[in-house]
Amino acid sequence: MIESLMQYLADIGPQVAVAFVQTLQMVILSVIFSHILGIPLGIILVTTSPGHILENKFVNLVLGAVINAARSLPFIILLVAIIPFTRAIVGSSIGTMGATVPLTVGAIPFVARMVETSLKEIEWGIIEAALSMGATPWQIITKVLLPEAMASLILGATITTITLIGYSAMAGFVGGGGLGDLAMRFGYYRREDGILLITIIILIVMVQLIQMLGESLSGKVNKK
Repeated sequence: MIESLMQYLADIGPQVAVAFVQTLQMVILSVIFSHILGIPLGIILVTTSPGHILENKFVNLVLGAVINAARSLPFIILLVAIIPFTRAIVGSSIGTMGATVPLTVGAIPFVARMVETSLKEIEWGIIEAALSMGATPWQIITKVLLPEAMASLILGATITTITLIGYSAMAGFVGGGGLGDLAMRFGYYRREDGILLITIIILIVMVQLIQMLGESLSGKVNKK
């Protein structure tokens, strides 16, 4: 029985490895791009809020409404709805890169709200002290807000990454590649329970490792 199991694992190993790498590519790229775009949006949400350093009610309301609208879309609907946009960006709506675009778009408003929540945790007295010393808004953002919220931002990035792992598996249902696609083609259509089980185990291990890494990094930069 052990020999049969080893042979089975050897047979499916290459396919699982390819799917695992595809999932990593999708998640890593979408985490990077969503934070490049989402962090500035979160900063704008906070700094333009009433009483903050760049108070602007109009910008705050419009941006908040756009982000809320984007967050209200279930990912599977977003995935289909932006297919023309995905094709315009990467030339295809399927495969690893075809899935990275909707993953990024879906995560941007999520990241923005995460950043907003983290920055709002900073005590106003710290910002007020920086203002009293003549700090500019840019200096307050880069030398006060972001450093003070770093531990919380890392935890937010951890949650975002884990969420994107789940989304990437969902993208597999529409040809996005990765572990979700493997589970769908072999585990569901061909009733190969072994591949389905291995896919689930890999996803659980990935989530556990990322959670542990995120908590560890957050603990190291936490000044409190």
